[in-house]
Amino acid sequence: MQNLTFSPVPGAPLYRQLYEMLLGEIRSAALAPGERLPSRRALAAHLGLSLNTVDAAYQMLAAEGYVQAVPKSGFFVCAQGVQGLVPPPEKPAEAGESPLRPRWQYDFATGSIDVSLFPVRTWARICRDVMHGGAQLLNHGDPQGDECLRRAIARYLHEYRGVRARPAQIVVGAGSETLLGMAVRLLEAGESVAVEDPGYGKTADVLRNAGVPARPVAVGERGVRVDLLRKSGCRAVCVTPSHQFPTGVTMPAPERAELLQWAREGECTIIEDDYDSEFRFDGRPIPALQGLDGGGRVVYISTFSRSLAPAIRVAYMVLPERLLERWRTLYGGYASTVSRFEQHTLSRFMEEGHFARHINRIRNVYRSRRDRLVQALKSELGDCARPLCVHTGLHMPVQVENGMDEKELAAAAAAQGVRVYALGGYCQHPPAGIPTVVLGYGGLSADEIEPACALLARAWKREK
Repeated sequence: MQNLTFSPVPGAPLYRQLYEMLLGEIRSAALAPGERLPSRRALAAHLGLSLNTVDAAYQMLAAEGYVQAVPKSGFFVCAQGVQGLVPPPEKPAEAGESPLRPRWQYDFATGSIDVSLFPVRTWARICRDVMHGGAQLLNHGDPQGDECLRRAIARYLHEYRGVRARPAQIVVGAGSETLLGMAVRLLEAGESVAVEDPGYGKTADVLRNAGVPARPVAVGERGVRVDLLRKSGCRAVCVTPSHQFPTGVTMPAPERAELLQWAREGECTIIEDDYDSEFRFDGRPIPALQGLDGGGRVVYISTFSRSLAPAIRVAYMVLPERLLERWRTLYGGYASTVSRFEQHTLSRFMEEGHFARHINRIRNVYRSRRDRLVQALKSELGDCARPLCVHTGLHMPVQVENGMDEKELAAAAAAQGVRVYALGGYCQHPPAGIPTVVLGYGGLSADEIEPACALLARAWKREK
């Protein structure tokens, strides 16, 4: 027992680490076949561990056949089979475990939100009520999602986004990527789909995985370039008109009308991702493109990931009447990808007014953080940094003029422990113009914003 050494590391459970240490001793024959292991109490005292920790490790070894428990005698290394076992390959380092990956002190990730704002008590109370009275929810539900949630979504969309939809047109699914993959399969076979450039990288990935060619179309100061869309030959396009990602541009009414005209004239399809639409801080909300569509050319997709939490995998899609029958033919036999308990919890959360109040509350919180970020950038970087499109959403592009290009800006920030995102990383073609980084602030607390900007000032050689 004197030769047994144990050096635990933070993160993994102690019993698991002890199990792996003992397993290594057995495989290397340092603990020989037939040898008795130290008693649990003796080993616990020797290594300074709890008796439960040692017992859990011994039980794992016994369950896998490496040791055998002999009543009133203890645990013995099995005499047969151990030496012939090939050790498994070393566990590959997971993301975050690599010693080469920097540990970010501040990360301006665009996909993060402040999960502390989630209304845990209200959600848990409704969830308990649904669970206690919902035995029937253990059976299969409607493939499009249960009607109670589709009704609640239809009312919300009509009131807050100007979307015109019957509950029968709504499909509930586990994430916008899942629904996008469904939507593009409703198009004609072999049809190319235009995607925004710069744009959300996963959109093109979903299209490729669905076997649909994706063609980049440039985004200008007023949204996707419809003149280039006409030249692309595509008969479908994925757009984020309310808050384009990552440029933050909101498509004005004339360009929206032009886009809808393109769709009507060519009998084309627009897939509208209503990204970040809940977070408009200045002025009245811009109605969704779907509400302006009189020809049934728009597929509308949105999600609760930003407004509630990414882990609540609930998104929804509004299909034009012309595509409903095809959806039912392709997917009507599938089970819904969202738990019925979660669907009913969310429907009650919306119907009782909690969702609207929650949105109002977090919108005010994020507006305050937006203001703090704009002010901190101005204070720390002055005219060197120019935030753009700050009126909507939880990220903003920032032009930086200090002689560095985008890669140098990101690398200098990383050296200070701050992660920022180069606009070029979202582009199919190299961007032109002033170097620009994209700063997402949804995951930063209010007290982290000023220190993060101070480090950016140091990184970008603007020390105060």
